[in-house]
Amino acid sequence: MSTSVLVINCGSSSIKYALVSERREDRIFGLAENLGSPEARIKGITTGGEALELSIPNADHEKALETILERLAHHNPQAIGHRVVHGGTLTKAELLTPEIIERIREATPLAPLHNPAHLVGIDATMRLFPHLPQIAVFDTAFHQTMPSHAYRYALPKFLYTMHNVRRYGFHGTSHAYVSERGSQLAGSFKQGGWLTAHLGNGSSTCAIWNGQSVDTSMGLTPLEGVVMGTRSGDVDPSIHSFLASNLGWDIYKIDKMLNSQSGLLGLSDLSNDMRTLIEAADEGNEDAALAIEVFCYRLAKSLAALSCGLPRIDGLFFTGGIGENSALIREKTLAYLPHFGFNLSKENNNALKRGTEGRIDAGTGPQIWVVPTDEEGRIAKETEHVVAALERPTIKKSEPETEVA
Repeated sequence: MSTSVLVINCGSSSIKYALVSERREDRIFGLAENLGSPEARIKGITTGGEALELSIPNADHEKALETILERLAHHNPQAIGHRVVHGGTLTKAELLTPEIIERIREATPLAPLHNPAHLVGIDATMRLFPHLPQIAVFDTAFHQTMPSHAYRYALPKFLYTMHNVRRYGFHGTSHAYVSERGSQLAGSFKQGGWLTAHLGNGSSTCAIWNGQSVDTSMGLTPLEGVVMGTRSGDVDPSIHSFLASNLGWDIYKIDKMLNSQSGLLGLSDLSNDMRTLIEAADEGNEDAALAIEVFCYRLAKSLAALSCGLPRIDGLFFTGGIGENSALIREKTLAYLPHFGFNLSKENNNALKRGTEGRIDAGTGPQIWVVPTDEEGRIAKETEHVVAALERPTIKKSEPETEVA
């Protein structure tokens, strides 16, 4: 079976895509952005690593997808894998059928910014390419192995039984890939207890035992958990009533503030980009320095809390744009966890450059690794598994033989 899979990730005004083949270095990828505006364009990398920039003025999702697929048609992708943020209680990647599409639609109240955009992309690709099998891969699926004491909120039971209010977790494809790859590098494939820290503009942590998620920092929505680029992470739930009563804010303004104006951006009043904040802190900006410190402290606090779900800790994996690239953030975070026995090698930590994987502990205590994530690769792999299962012949039970007297 060909391993060429087109991975699609539709946002409200953008489409990320990647054509994933057997060799990662052959990957074609890009971003269609500013859709619906005169500035709509596609930027990416084509065959041989050549840069692509193509103007598609006023293109909508369907036109952008049509343009992308026209350029990739001669590569003959065998299937399309769609990243879908929220799958509700679906536990694995699924062939897109009317029933599964309806399940994605039903989960829209749980991911109102993401699932509608995914549905637009799914609708467009299914009309444009009805002959290709199309698979939904869910960010939430990996965390469906969490026990009920990890995913239930201490709220009235009817909110869970009638309205599905519970913790779901996100970044599942990243945590799944990194924990699988990392445990393989560590020589204990899908065995033992590991903590993962996916750090970027969106950040989350996860506790993984024998290859399965047992707890994670994000909850009903991607707002819960650690400090992020523009998201607050955990706050006192009564902040809503406080702001409504004292500042007259409505729920929409509060929600926008917590999701788009908080986190590193809110703390620093400067930027949501960690690189900018580190540079500013080095130049004496106290707000930037505080934002970095809060980020690392809250991250360490989350990792410590998640360790309660593990019988033992074999190690920690850092990933994501910040986790892979910032030696400072890794060092500061681990400094808040001295009682866990982590023994960071400064030399190894500082030596890692972008896109490289490696072990950064000094050889004693729990292992510490940097593992670059590959969400597109993981989505392609799960898509291939679903397609392979569809192609596998069904073995019928043979009729019992009649005994001959």
